[in-house]
This record gives sequence, C-alpha cells and structure tokens, in this order.
Amino acid sequence: MTQAEIKLCALLLREHFGEIVEAVGACLLGTGAQPLHAIAAAAGLSLQQVKKGLCVLIQHNLVTYQVQRRGLVEYEAQCGRVLRILRYPRYIYTAKTLYGDTGELLVEELLLNGKMTMSAVVRRVADRLTETMEDGKTMDYADVSSTFVRLADTHFVQRCPQVPEAAEAPEAPPAPALVLSEKDMYVVPRLSLTGRGKRRRSCDEDEAQEHKAKKQKGDGEDAEPPSDDGIYWQVNIDRFHQHFRDQGIVSAVANRMDQTSSEIVRTMLRMSEVTTSSSAPYTQPLSSNEIFRSLPAGYNIVKQVLDQYLTLLADDPLEFVGKSGDSGGGMYTVSILSLSSILIHRFHDFPPSLRFGSRCARIFRLLLRKKHLEQKQVEDFAMIPAKEAKDMLYKMLSENLVSLQEIPKTPDHAPSRTFYLYTVNVLSSARMLLHRCYKTVANLIERRQFETKENKRLLEKSQRVEAILASMQATGAEEGQLQEIEEMITAPERQQLETLKRNVNKCVGVVGTEVPPSPRPLPPSPLISRIDASENQVDETIFVLESFIESTLKKP
Repeated sequence: MTQAEIKLCALLLREHFGEIVEAVGACLLGTGAQPLHAIAAAAGLSLQQVKKGLCVLIQHNLVTYQVQRRGLVEYEAQCGRVLRILRYPRYIYTAKTLYGDTGELLVEELLLNGKMTMSAVVRRVADRLTETMEDGKTMDYADVSSTFVRLADTHFVQRCPQVPEAAEAPEAPPAPALVLSEKDMYVVPRLSLTGRGKRRRSCDEDEAQEHKAKKQKGDGEDAEPPSDDGIYWQVNIDRFHQHFRDQGIVSAVANRMDQTSSEIVRTMLRMSEVTTSSSAPYTQPLSSNEIFRSLPAGYNIVKQVLDQYLTLLADDPLEFVGKSGDSGGGMYTVSILSLSSILIHRFHDFPPSLRFGSRCARIFRLLLRKKHLEQKQVEDFAMIPAKEAKDMLYKMLSENLVSLQEIPKTPDHAPSRTFYLYTVNVLSSARMLLHRCYKTVANLIERRQFETKENKRLLEKSQRVEAILASMQATGAEEGQLQEIEEMITAPERQQLETLKRNVNKCVGVVGTEVPPSPRPLPPSPLISRIDASENQVDETIFVLESFIESTLKKP
C-alpha cells in the first residue's frame, strides 16, 4: 500500500463519512490490524468515537475484524474497498442503464447505507420515486420488488453474511464469525409487500399527524417484524467489475474486428455472466449451436457465417476467443485474460504523446510491438534522427516508461562487448501509471474541495441565477426580463467566475469529461462538476490498470 493510496483513501473517507471516520480509517490504513484501544490511542479519539467510526466502516464493508487467539478483536481496513467509493457513480449509472430509474435508486440506496433489508430498500425507493411523479400518481411496491429480484438474479446485489445460530448462545465469542452458504447468496426471500410509495408531508400535516404517530408507536412495538428481518443485502461490486470488463472486451473486439464479431462475443459473455466467476480466467464453454440460438432476434446471420466468425476469432493472435472442443458444432470460451490486449490498445494513445510528443509515442509503440530493440534499430524503424531518438529514449527511461536490458558477450560486461536493448516492461509501467492515477485523483479531490470552499457564495449565487433564467425561459419571459436577471451577477463576480473557469480547465487538463456525473445531495456548480467528472474519468483508467495487473499476475 503506497502513500498515494493512503492519502486518497483518507480524502474519500473524510468526504463521505466525516472527520472521525477518516481518523479511524487513516489509522488502520497506516498501521494495519489493530485492537480497539490501540486505535483510540493512535487516532487520539475516545473509545466511544472509535466505536462509532468502526460501526460506520463495518456497515459499509470498509473494515473487517478477526478474533485472535487470546480473545482480542483486531480491526483491519480494506484499502481496495475504500478506493471503490470513487467508482460509486459508475455503479449507479450502470444500474440505471440496465434497469432504469428503479434499478438506479436501488443500487444508490444500498451504496449509501452499506447494508439494508429488501423490504426497507423497496419502501424507500418507492417513496423516492413517488416524490418525482405527478400529483395523484404513486409507485407500487411490487414494481420495485420485481426490479430488485432482477438485480439479484443477475447477481448485481447479494446477501450479506449472517451470524450463525450457534453464535447466539451465551458462550459466543466477542466477535462471531459471519457465514453465508454460496447457494443462498442470491436467493430472494418471499415477501408480500403491498402498498404504494408515500409523499413527504408538509409541516402543518406533520403537526396534525404527530399525536397519531405517537399513539401508533406503542402499537408498532408489539407488531411482528417483517418476514425478511435479519436478511441484509449489499451491492456485489465484483459483478459490476465483471460487467465493466465484459464491456471492455466487446469494445476491443469491435475495434479489432467489426460490429458483428463484437455482438457475437457480447452474446457469449451474456450467456455466461452468471455461471462464470468474476475471478475465472475463461468463461464457461459454449457450443456453437447455443450461441446461434442466443443471438439477438434482429441480428440476421446464418449458422455458417457464425461458424466462420468464431473460427476467425479463435485464430486471432490476441486470443479473445478460444476453442475447447468440437461437440455441438464446436465449444468456445472467451478469454478474460485478453484484458492485456485492451491495455496495449490504451498504451498506444498513452501519455508519451502527451508528455513527450508524438515521436516518443511512436518509439513507445514500436517497442511494444518489437519487444526488444537496440538504439540503432529504434532510429531506423522509427525513422527518427539518432540524436533525437537517443534523447527521447533517455527521457522515457528516466520516467520508467521503458527499461534497458544488458546482454554481455563476455563475463566482464565491457561496454564495447555488450548489447543494450530497450524494452517496455508493461507490468512495471502499469504499476507506475496506477500510482500516478491515484495521485491525480487525490489532487483533483483536493482542488475541487478548495475551489468549492473559496468560491462557495459566488457558486451558489451563480446556480440560483441560472435556475431563475431557466425557469423564466421555460415560461416565455421577454428578453429585457432575462437581461435584468443576468445583471444580478456583477462585473467583478463575472471576472471571478472566469478566473475559476480557467483554473478548472487547467486542473482537468486533458482528462475527458464524457462520464456520468457523481450523485450528490445538492447539484454542484457546472464548473466544479467538470473536476468531479474528471475524477470519474481517471477512475476508468484505474480500473483498466488494476484489471490488467490482476489478470497478468494470474497467468501461469
């Protein structure tokens, strides 16, 4: 765990959970597994504060605990899980794309609360959807429940481990081990949720209902708990990562081959998305006949053409698809380890061109393709003068983008009798880039927080003016009225906004912003949203790099 990761984790914990949780989390990240009293002493907090902070972290699966031999409970922070907070907007956007607004809100509620029962999350989402509907319309609990069942069937949500019944005995350890059988992980309890979402009452209605609510409180204590009491659900982050990985493979196939090939691979991935583990190197074998029957209805290709495409994919050097047998017209699998090829494509447009220019990028691509080259060979193949090629190679060598390998002819390693070969260590370069991405996201978060704090009043005023202008334009206001509203922002304030805009543009630099916006309680200023979107864009690169490193280490 690097300092850049610890710093980024601390910033994410502070932004989402506050200072106390950040202090507890940063202490565990920096020192490793610690008991309760050691955390309180290291973080400078009271035991009560540490307990509350640990409760929040455990609720969101950011900290795990383990009972030691002497009965002492030690808590350990999960750095990788904390870094996933940065990817929450992407999870929510994916749920919206696949399952609509209901799926989006279900995933958002589970992410915001860590763990929830099905009945609780269904009621809350139904209430939120009812708030957005026209007067007189409400959201039925059954509709929300059906979407939740679909999320569970496709493994995007899963049950949380439970305390075994034996642990509830008086002799139970101080921290019982949570267990969950794999067969029950996605089993949805049978609930009879009847009703519709409710709208929030006004203050007057709340006062009128206060006495009635107090009266019903005593009766509610004696009521039976819901049938799913104690069965909690959480978001299956690995399943979302599997979906992102599949999308990357489909995109790489489309770039390499054509749209038909990518649709065939998409069908194969969709058929095995539930049966294949997220950590498996290959998908489950699928016969050509099964693939043909599962192709989209509107995709008219004959069986013979499908077999030709599968053969072409299996013979491709990048090995997106492999053939594992001849039964059923041929058995085919999709290689998950082909993520390495995706990263190679990303490398082709990578920072050598942004940091050192297009000629450095040409040399970098050349080394990726040829593996090992001497300096003279680099000059000849890249068609770059010797002095410039030498300078560019040394620049990239100093940045650890390329490495130099010595192959001596004699044991004395004399320079005159030694070959010096330049090469690209892709795994080492990926780790270096991942470290820089962590630092970049941390800098973006700090910059966004600074600009928001320094320009809070001006940004709020600008948002109010923009909202008034939008509502007046929708009602057909005259040009003079609109101009009067625009003049609410004075000339010095406009100049300050322009300065802020220039600073934001410098901050986001070349980072793209075509990503889903991050969900927040209040909509941020469009200027600050650009930094926020840049954080998400960098996280996409982080995901590719992490997936590549993980898949490379799995290779035999």
